Amino acid sequence: MSLFLGACSTVQYTVDDGRKVNETLLANLRALGHGERALRPAIARSAALNDPDCSRQWELPISVATSFEWEEDDRVAWVRALQVDERLTVVAAAPDAGLAVGDKIVEIQGYKKKDSNKMLAELASLRDDGDPFQVKTAAGKTATLKPFQVCRGYTRLAPPVTPGYQDFHWLMSVHPLDIFRPQITPDEALWMVLWTQGLSEEGGARMKTYHYSKEIVSTLFEVASLATGLNAAAQAAKVAVNQAAQAAAAAATKAAGEAAAKAAIEEAARRLAEQAAQDYVKKVGEEVAKSVGRQAGNVLRDTFMARVGMSVSSLSWVATTAFDDADRWAWDRIGKLGGDPLAGATLHQKLLDQGLVSNAFVLDEERLVRYSTLARQTQREDMLAAVLKGASLEAFALKLTDLPSASDEGAGLAMLSESDEAVPATPGGAVGSGGLIDAMLRMPLETGQD
Repeated sequence: MSLFLGACSTVQYTVDDGRKVNETLLANLRALGHGERALRPAIARSAALNDPDCSRQWELPISVATSFEWEEDDRVAWVRALQVDERLTVVAAAPDAGLAVGDKIVEIQGYKKKDSNKMLAELASLRDDGDPFQVKTAAGKTATLKPFQVCRGYTRLAPPVTPGYQDFHWLMSVHPLDIFRPQITPDEALWMVLWTQGLSEEGGARMKTYHYSKEIVSTLFEVASLATGLNAAAQAAKVAVNQAAQAAAAAATKAAGEAAAKAAIEEAARRLAEQAAQDYVKKVGEEVAKSVGRQAGNVLRDTFMARVGMSVSSLSWVATTAFDDADRWAWDRIGKLGGDPLAGATLHQKLLDQGLVSNAFVLDEERLVRYSTLARQTQREDMLAAVLKGASLEAFALKLTDLPSASDEGAGLAMLSESDEAVPATPGGAVGSGGLIDAMLRMPLETGQD
């Protein structure tokens, strides 16, 4: 078959045989690659903050992807878009990472398995140990990867099958792929990374008022924090139903590692994907369409929650009450890294101009006015006015006292009780749904026998 190319006598990997593939998936994969290539250097750049006041997470100078467990035609799309096959493939690298985009990692500190999930788990484990370690590529190259610490709050992207999905958690935020349809500058990427870290630092305490427990030591979250476009995460994102993930985790816990655990997870994922994925994607698509169809002025008057509504989890509702704090956090730090504090404004205007409004980086009126206050305090007010135009410029001219107290109302939401039962219903009716990230934290990592 032309689909496969023998790497040796026993191992074969997908190649692009020219067949017709899903063009939507192909475009999403390319947007994913653009985003990863923009974000990974920015993530490495953020390490130079060495902020003593923030909680820390380990990162690597590369991001990887694999088409392992994807359907045959989709694996061809992965190769065509990003040179990714079943092996761990580098899709983005910071300067001086020692590896390049397209490199295939086949051995990690002497560890070598055909099962890419196991390879990812090993890579994640070594990352979180924090010590340098060696990897070997399919071309025979050996490189030393050096983990580095950044402020807590992984910046990650939506799976290519649900490109509009977004989720906010104190450990990680998932952003939609549409942000990367326009060309993003290095400083705008850095703003995204710092903003996401700031959301964790400034909003983490509020999010933690909700019931949370990590029931299983090795979960999908660990590898999803490392690999982009992971198929298991993509399937989970199709439904993003926290209750289902809890049920799967509970079944696996009771089975205590027996075969029944694997069966329970497979059945839950299969049932959810079949019954709920289409409805979920349809609802999110309708909401995005409504937002894009509005005039820019109306978009700015809407808060983030009004723009995206049912497409985010109840935990993300709480996170929205700290969006302006994250703006300030990023503003205060980006200059220390040689970045432009107005990068948040240029990103906002760039997305708004293209109607890409269903994301956290298009500022509503209140956030925009608070942003202008920061600019005024550092004598950048004229420069900000030069960046903004149309409805954004009108909002910029407002005073805080002219605005509705939406944040006060949202703050009340954040301070509700500590149990999921007390969480108010989201517009989609998913009461207490913690979203994809919370689901991955509760979902056991499944691997094969080799």
